[in-house]
Amino acid sequence: MKNKLCVGVVGVGHLGALHTKMLVNIDSVKLIGVYDINHERALKIAEEFQIKAYHSLEELLEETDAISIAVSTKAHYEIALKALEAGKHIFIEKPITETIKQAEELISLSKSKNLKIQVGHIERFNPALLAIEHIKLEPLFIESHRLAQFNPRGSDVAVVHDLMIHDIDIILHLVKSPVEQVLANGVAVITNNIDIANARIQFKNGCVANVTASRISKSKMRKMRLFQKDAYISLDFNEGNAEVFRLADSAEIGKSAADVLGFLNLETQSKKIIYEKPKKNEINALKYELELFINAIIDDKTPQITAEDGLRALEVAQIILDKINSQQPFYKI
Repeated sequence: MKNKLCVGVVGVGHLGALHTKMLVNIDSVKLIGVYDINHERALKIAEEFQIKAYHSLEELLEETDAISIAVSTKAHYEIALKALEAGKHIFIEKPITETIKQAEELISLSKSKNLKIQVGHIERFNPALLAIEHIKLEPLFIESHRLAQFNPRGSDVAVVHDLMIHDIDIILHLVKSPVEQVLANGVAVITNNIDIANARIQFKNGCVANVTASRISKSKMRKMRLFQKDAYISLDFNEGNAEVFRLADSAEIGKSAADVLGFLNLETQSKKIIYEKPKKNEINALKYELELFINAIIDDKTPQITAEDGLRALEVAQIILDKINSQQPFYKI
């Protein structure tokens, strides 16, 4: 490659510092520098990685081809808008923006300027999900639990936008059907926003997803279970592991290293119940998604997770939050 892509990072808190660390180690990137409203923090990160700390967003934009946005959700739109107006490609952490209207405006602007937007729904690149890419997925029921210990970082938004949106994005990616109905409830326990929420999402093809997220759990859990005809798949996003239980005929068993758990005698044929644990793909999900973003710019291809994907996840998250807020006289403490 003749020239490296000049990239900057906006926001160098916990997540932005990780973005900086990953971008420094991508061969096709020249990390120009960082900008943060806390200039002392920016100086500290810049010194650690031997790059420049900029005093303004405008200065950073002048010297970059693309930026990675890792600021609070409330600031996503303002920074993304300035970057697009300046003709820069953007990687933006989830959720894409605070409101649906903001996301729609960014999408419209990016299209008019032929600029790339990739949204940081990092769980799409979790080794557990990557391990089942070879399996044809047509889930009819999905159950997910995403529980975390309380962390003030992210508590400025409801748990629906902070944690649940990861699973919403994955589910929308897996279920190739429009959402038909959403039921939801939730409680604000220790903050002024919803801290625990549950949603039942029904799709037009009949699939139902039961999604739970909490940020007041004693222990961390990130699991999803998929049920479809002839198969049950368990995903552990914490461990990055997948387990598959499915029906197979004798001919297939002979070609597989799967464990046989039992037998099922049907009217027309006999099948075996097998267990497989697909090989875990050891990757750094954050670095991988940033590499995909850079490659999409260089090769002029559609990003893996588009702004439209981010908007769709935000739309469903907003429906869930609106359903919960409509019940707040009964739930909020």
